[in-house]
Amino acid sequence: MSALVWLAIPAVALVLAVLWVAWSNRVRPRADTHETVEEHRRFRKAFEPPPDRR
Repeated sequence: MSALVWLAIPAVALVLAVLWVAWSNRVRPRADTHETVEEHRRFRKAFEPPPDRR
């Protein structure tokens, strides 16, 4: 019985690896340039220091 467990570990790892490769290589829709540029601008603005409140 313990031999089956030791053989099941690589089999499960193989199945997970195949699923990961299939998921990571899926066809993705093209990104809209204007949306991505705006998202990047908001991302950079989040890291800017706040303006002084004098």
